[in-house]
Amino acid sequence: MRLIWIAIFVVLSISGAVAKGDFHLFDIQNADAKVTPEVIVKAFEASGYEIAVNSEMNKPFKIQFQQTNFKIFTLLTLFHTEFSQELVKKHANAGIFVPMGVGIYQGKNEDILHVSILTAQAQAKILGFDDVILHKIEEANMAVMKKTFPKAKISISKDAIKAKGPLVTIFKMEVDEDWEEAKEELQMMVEDGFKPYGFVMPGFTDFNYIMTKEETIESPYDFYDTYSVCKLRVIYTVAKTRPEAAAFAPCTLMMYKKKGEDKIVMGFPGVYNWMSSADIKDKETSAVLMKAQIDFETILREATE
Repeated sequence: MRLIWIAIFVVLSISGAVAKGDFHLFDIQNADAKVTPEVIVKAFEASGYEIAVNSEMNKPFKIQFQQTNFKIFTLLTLFHTEFSQELVKKHANAGIFVPMGVGIYQGKNEDILHVSILTAQAQAKILGFDDVILHKIEEANMAVMKKTFPKAKISISKDAIKAKGPLVTIFKMEVDEDWEEAKEELQMMVEDGFKPYGFVMPGFTDFNYIMTKEETIESPYDFYDTYSVCKLRVIYTVAKTRPEAAAFAPCTLMMYKKKGEDKIVMGFPGVYNWMSSADIKDKETSAVLMKAQIDFETILREATE
């Protein structure tokens, strides 16, 4: 018999950290429309990153909601191939940022293209630990953007507000020696659960395949997969007032099993991050986010029952 339980980690601060905003914000002059998301994609790819998701959102906005407020709205997720491996081998739950999000957006009446990326301090707050590797990734992110856009205006978002709930939601499921069958069944249940609740999965990463150098060396895990998951209504609603929160989308769902352990772990960053980091207080947006949180938890709970 497999025992099932849920652990929810609430992390509101890192000891000694100075309160400040959670997003690096880049404002790039783009009146001539020469800066496209592909320019940013190529810059990161040339600097040792792997792209997981590159989703242009205006078309689905127009299809589902019949309008968009943006010339450009792209959800980009990526990870630094070398540093991310170091981080996940050291801290299993860091996979919620493999990949991590980069929000790219420009309003219809704007000449400025905006890019938002989570700070290392924000990631540390969410994960519940700080590590020099998080700052190495941050330095690499900043180096790519500064090199590509030397004239960009760079700032930090306004101070995050206190989170009202868990920043990371964790589900754990005990398995026996035949863990591979349990994994296949679990993943099938999770994937089948997305569509009925309005979630889509634009990306999937077999990160253990990367950590094992295509199965030529050992890793600490029997498997380590990450899903990029998003809900269009959430992104559309939040973007109307807090487009910088696109750095949280798509959400990364990690799923892994450490060697020698008898449990599969699943986890994702909760919507309380969106509310806290982007200072979301209005009832409509908060309600949409909370429904997504509840629905996502329901999918994972049903899959583990």
